[in-house]
Amino acid sequence: MEAALTDLYDPALLGILQHVGNVEQFLRVLFGFLYRKTDFYRLLLRPGDRLGFPPGAARAMALQAFQVFEQMARQDDEKRRQELEAKLRKKEEEEEEEEEEEEEEEAAAAAERMHLSSAVQEVEVETTAEYDTAPAAEGAAGPPESAGAQDTGPSPALAEPSAATASAEPPPAARPAKQEQFQTDPDSYNGAVRENYAWSQDYSDLEIKVPVPKHIVKGKQVSVDISSSTIRVAVLEGSSQHVLMEGKLTHKINTESCLWSLEPGKCILINLNKGDEYWWNAILEGEEQIDIDKINKERSMATVDEEEHAVLDRLTFDYHQKLQGKPQSHELKVHEMLKKGWDTEGSPFRGQKFDPSMFNISPGAVQF
Repeated sequence: MEAALTDLYDPALLGILQHVGNVEQFLRVLFGFLYRKTDFYRLLLRPGDRLGFPPGAARAMALQAFQVFEQMARQDDEKRRQELEAKLRKKEEEEEEEEEEEEEEEAAAAAERMHLSSAVQEVEVETTAEYDTAPAAEGAAGPPESAGAQDTGPSPALAEPSAATASAEPPPAARPAKQEQFQTDPDSYNGAVRENYAWSQDYSDLEIKVPVPKHIVKGKQVSVDISSSTIRVAVLEGSSQHVLMEGKLTHKINTESCLWSLEPGKCILINLNKGDEYWWNAILEGEEQIDIDKINKERSMATVDEEEHAVLDRLTFDYHQKLQGKPQSHELKVHEMLKKGWDTEGSPFRGQKFDPSMFNISPGAVQF
C-alpha cells in the first residue's frame, strides 16, 4: 500500500522535476514548500505553542526518510554482490569437478601407457634375443672381408632418424608484430601478443590469456589479484610464487564483473569489464601500444543489453520525429502527464483544447 501511494504521486513529482531540471533544485522546491506552507520548520519552544516540532525533530524526520531508502539501495547492492559470488562459487565447483574428471582420465591413460610400454619391452627383448643368436649360427660362413672391415661410423640409413628427430622440433616462431597479424588470431583480436600473454577486446570487455606450465592443473596453484587499476598473475612453484604478469592497468575496470578460470596445463583465462566503454591501446602501463586506427571498431549488438537497446530505439525514434517536426519521446511523455491535469477541476485551462506548444521541454528534464 505504501509503495502504491508513492507511485500515485509520481506524475506530479516528475512534472516538478522536469520543470526545475535537476535533483538539487527539486529538493529545494520540496523543502521550500514545507517552509512556506507547513509548520515543518516551526519550533515548539514554549508550553503554549501549538504549531511546530520540538528542536531537532524535523531534521530527524528528514534524515530517517533518507536512511530508509539508503538502506534499501544498500540491500539492492548486497543482493547483486551475493548473486555474483554465488555464480563464481558455482563456476569454481564446476571447474574442480572437471579437474577431478581430467585427473581420473590422465591416470587411466597413464596406466594404459604403462601397459603398452611393458608389452613393447617384451617384444624388444624377444627381437634382441633372435638377433644375438643369428651370427653364432652362421659362424665362418660369413664373408672373410667382414672380419677385417673397419668401423667408419654410422651408415646413412642410421643417420637419417637423427636428422628427422631434429627437424621434428623447429624453433618457436617469432611473435607477430603488426596489428594486421594480431587481427587474424582470436586471442589477440583488437589487441596484441606480448611476451607473457595475449589480449583481445570488444567495446565493453577485455580478455587476457596467460600461458602456464603443463604441471599447473589446479586452481589452487594459481594466484590472480585484480583491483580497479592493477593486475597480478602468478603460479605456485614449490613454496614460492613465479609471477607471470604484473603491472598497472592503463584504464580503470569494474572489479565486480571480473572473472578468471584455469585451462589445466594451458593458460589462465581472465575476463575484465571496462570501467568506461572505449577502446584500449594497451593492457599495462609502459608496454607497447597498439594502433587503434587499425582495429575493428564496429560494436557488436551482442554487447548491448536490453536497457541500451531501449535507449538506441528511443534515439532512433526521436531522430525521425525531429526530421518530421513532431514531438520527441521526452516531450510526448510530459504531454501525457500534463493532459491529466489540463481539464481537471480547478484548472485554468479546463474546457480548452490541450496546446503542447505552450511548453518548452528540455530533453534532460525527463528521466526514462
